[in-house]
Amino acid sequence: MDKIKWAILGPGTIAADFAKAIDEVNGSIYAVGSRTLEKAKQFSSNYNVEKIYDSYDKMLQDKEIDIVYISTPHCNHYEYIMKSLENNKHVFCEKAITVNGRQLREIVNLAESKGLVVAEAMTIYHMPLYRKLREIANLGKIGKIKMIQVSFGSLKEYDVNNRFFNQDLAGGALLDIGTYALSFTRYFLSSRPNEILTTVKKFETGVDEQSGIILKNSNDEMAVVSLTMRAKQPKKGVVAGELGYITVDNFPRADKATITYPDGKVEIIEAGETSKALIYEVKAMNSYILDKNSNDTLKLSVDVMEIMDEVRGQWGIKYTFE
Repeated sequence: MDKIKWAILGPGTIAADFAKAIDEVNGSIYAVGSRTLEKAKQFSSNYNVEKIYDSYDKMLQDKEIDIVYISTPHCNHYEYIMKSLENNKHVFCEKAITVNGRQLREIVNLAESKGLVVAEAMTIYHMPLYRKLREIANLGKIGKIKMIQVSFGSLKEYDVNNRFFNQDLAGGALLDIGTYALSFTRYFLSSRPNEILTTVKKFETGVDEQSGIILKNSNDEMAVVSLTMRAKQPKKGVVAGELGYITVDNFPRADKATITYPDGKVEIIEAGETSKALIYEVKAMNSYILDKNSNDTLKLSVDVMEIMDEVRGQWGIKYTFE
């Protein structure tokens, strides 16, 4: 296989951006599937897609497809990932990859049994900056990591009919933006947290509006995460060690960070380009499938999903379809 044949399941805005990224790396978008035929035709026209489907199931049965990119709402990711795997397709799925750990563990088991690649389109796992920062941290440049702080806030107009606030669609801040913050946290922690404390304010629909989450692992590394869907917050991550701290502003698509040392010296770290975030994701999937490189990100996705399960359990939030 010299070139991967992609299929797009759910041709929305992010899928359009992803299609451009596939084209940038000389990839092939072979098929597009939408429940609305007109939407699929328009997408096909815009991105020179060979096959058009108005049925996801029919598209997934096409044996020419190597990999499926899924960009539907996360409440139905599990269904489409499982169907893709059952039809022997690799999968690259937008965040949150599923809505709970049970779903993701089933996906992992099926993918492993079939020798297929599954990965989450979590920008933090694929941007060059984060890999470089983790290498710096692992080399001990900031000393032993003690504390991670992450904030992420967006101001969403409250609408009970919008999926962001709908319990039937796994709405709420945690799965929408919290997955970024917790992925950043888990990426720099040496192991999965085994202690979690959290508090939450809920919308009247029952999903989380804003929350604070404190994590600690067996190495006594701690993290504090603040999330809200009703106020702008800096998209900021700080990784603090005994010899200095790393600051990442404007995550997840960051290409620059700073290291501040106890004497006040500041070092600027740059890697990658923000505008190429999706290109890095496509290249990562190429490396997993074509070059047989190990995918070490899926375990992180599982850890994050199980952390979110524990957090929701403490909040008493269970989606209506679970």
